[in-house]
Amino acid sequence: MQPHLWIRAEQRDSEQRVGLTPDGVRTLMSQGFRVTVERSTCRAIAIDGYMATGCDIAVENTWPDAPTDAIIFGLKELPEDGTPLPHRHIMFGHAYKGQADGPALLARFKAGGGTLYDLEYLTNEDGRRVAAFGYWAGYAGAAVSLKVWAAQQAGDLPGPASIATYSGKDALLADLKTDLAASLANGATKPNTIIIGALGRVGTGAGDLFDAMGLNITRWDMAETAHGGPFPEILTHAIFVNCILASPNVPVFVPKSALTAKRRLSVIADVACDPDSDYNQIPVYAHATSFTDPVIRVAIAPKLDVTAIDNLPSIESSQDYAEQLLPSLLTLNDIEQGVWGRAKAVFDQHSTDS
Repeated sequence: MQPHLWIRAEQRDSEQRVGLTPDGVRTLMSQGFRVTVERSTCRAIAIDGYMATGCDIAVENTWPDAPTDAIIFGLKELPEDGTPLPHRHIMFGHAYKGQADGPALLARFKAGGGTLYDLEYLTNEDGRRVAAFGYWAGYAGAAVSLKVWAAQQAGDLPGPASIATYSGKDALLADLKTDLAASLANGATKPNTIIIGALGRVGTGAGDLFDAMGLNITRWDMAETAHGGPFPEILTHAIFVNCILASPNVPVFVPKSALTAKRRLSVIADVACDPDSDYNQIPVYAHATSFTDPVIRVAIAPKLDVTAIDNLPSIESSQDYAEQLLPSLLTLNDIEQGVWGRAKAVFDQHSTDS
């Protein structure tokens, strides 16, 4: 019997991404899968596209009542209500790196007998992730950093006050070009930028955005950071985009001493966005930001703003991620093996340790 995959609605109004497109639903159903898709008030892909596939449609947020053999698939966090979790869940759990909410989430799985298949830990035999939002995360993170820089040129408030959603890449670029032109017309100098992790998917996306805006880019990767720091060169750039996931082997890129140091740096975009991890590489800030509250001002003279939004509403990102993930979803009928078996082994290890 083929699996029953239940696509739940996301809990944040700003989280418009989805990990399975209607085309993906059709592919799974053609292989005998049962697919249920919840309605959603914020999903970037309209429910009509899913309805046209003939899959089951469920009321938003009814996944707790799904059949116990259903595999619940979402992207970001569940409601923090403390209820036991009896289902198998595919999601970004953010529970394995010392994050503050990790123990509570793992305890809920233990209480309910469910399993977490963390999307960050779906890897091939070489340890490389089979699917990542990397490219578009970097692209959007770099875009937001430029919006923050432009707001700095226009006034002293840590802004912009919010980040708009865009119909697509072209609309985003047009808006950024308007912002950049206005800043330069008011006497600003084009910001120089530095990307750490520039050779990866996230860094490539950030670089493509800055290239499209005609900005000067310093691209760093493992070779430039292998000595472990310090990295005073970062402070000579106006914008720094961090594209390296937090881990025990990653050094601190911007220490707290940078807040009072002489620097040109005025905007940090932490695309990796793991501030409550034990391995935070940018300890000048302590919590993520959002599209409605996108900036933390961490220094006033000279000003330094941090943006660290851990989701991006984008049709392009959903389509790209879903295409990468679909081959693995097609192997869910053998969930004890391959990418799923490896993800469960990580879950079992951390559940035992917690």
